[in-house]
Amino acid sequence: MKFESLSPENISIIFLSLGVLLFSSFAFGKLFTLFKAPKVIGEIFGGFVLGASGLYIFAPDLLMDIFNGFNEQGKILNIFYQLGLIFLMFIAGFNTQISFEKQNIKIISTLFLGGTFLSAGVGYFFIDYFKESFIGIKGNDLSFDLVFLIAIAVTSIPVISKIFFDIGVIKTRFASIVLTTSTIQDLFLWILLNITINAATNQDLTLMSNLKTAFLTLFLFIAVKIISHFFEKISFRMNTIDFFTLSFVVLFLSIAFLNMIHINPMYTSFLVGFLIKNILNNHQELREKVNGISDMAFSFFIPIYFALIGIQLNIMHEFSFNMFIFFLILACLLKFLGCYIGLNFVKISNISRINFAITMNARGGPGIVLASVAYYYQIINVSFFTTLILTVLISSMMAGYWLRYQKNKNINIFSEF
Repeated sequence: MKFESLSPENISIIFLSLGVLLFSSFAFGKLFTLFKAPKVIGEIFGGFVLGASGLYIFAPDLLMDIFNGFNEQGKILNIFYQLGLIFLMFIAGFNTQISFEKQNIKIISTLFLGGTFLSAGVGYFFIDYFKESFIGIKGNDLSFDLVFLIAIAVTSIPVISKIFFDIGVIKTRFASIVLTTSTIQDLFLWILLNITINAATNQDLTLMSNLKTAFLTLFLFIAVKIISHFFEKISFRMNTIDFFTLSFVVLFLSIAFLNMIHINPMYTSFLVGFLIKNILNNHQELREKVNGISDMAFSFFIPIYFALIGIQLNIMHEFSFNMFIFFLILACLLKFLGCYIGLNFVKISNISRINFAITMNARGGPGIVLASVAYYYQIINVSFFTTLILTVLISSMMAGYWLRYQKNKNINIFSEF
């Protein structure tokens, strides 16, 4: 068996483009952290400055030579894009922890119901206003509607976790409630997103087919819980390299086989990460070694993924500023009101309701994944893609600055409701 190889010139172009993307992502990520903004926003901006609305305006030929130097370069870069998404979701699954404390159950349930169903339910009545301007060439009513509603309701676990860690409140009751609620919410929304992609890529799907997909997606999560519970009782010894190798085998084969039955690689990666995390509950040493995978992914694959998202943003062409502002206000307002109204059914202070509602507005990583996956499958167009990414960035920054302000104002605000 012989594999076709790239020419030395093409190999140089590939590594040049990866180096430029990674450096720009790294530099702007560091810059944004200096201003107490989430690093991910800087990493996306690092790609943005290289795109059609950035340096391309001043040096189009140079940037075309770097990022589109030969016919297959886009496909090769897309492999790194997919690997970044896969590792991001794998790590998200590995870090997912659903923990219910009795005193928090009522707050978690009302926050979840209000922030998800109430927000999305009201948002449903605005879909038709945006659909004509934002739907992609392969989008249909079902797939676009679901993307729109998920965009209204989504909350970010990674960004919120990073904000909590940065301001020193990660171990508070407030942080525990928000992270548990957003974990349940994101799991529910990943299931919906898998159905959405299936609806867009299989135009012949019926209601029964969609119900089967929903059942299969939920069944896989339950199966993972059962399998991991079984493995928890088994004691085994394995060196780190062998364990990592087998983990990657499970990850890649699961993606390959489940993709054949319309389970998206994004969701599969999340499940495998969640499975491995639960298998290692009684193997603390191996659990700590998995941080090596996380460090590698966050130092290379994931920054490349975010930079490749940023480079596709285009605010100079095919973008409506008015539609963006309307969607931003609508999404943030509905999410805020959904959470705030839901929390009126529990006895907590008004400022705590406001804090929860603003924090749950941080769309972060899941919002970015939603936008990139929906755009990749052409469910939405570049205008809505750009709108969603900008909404993610602004909502995440608002949550970060607000929580920092609240902590400086009253250090006990996150422990006493």
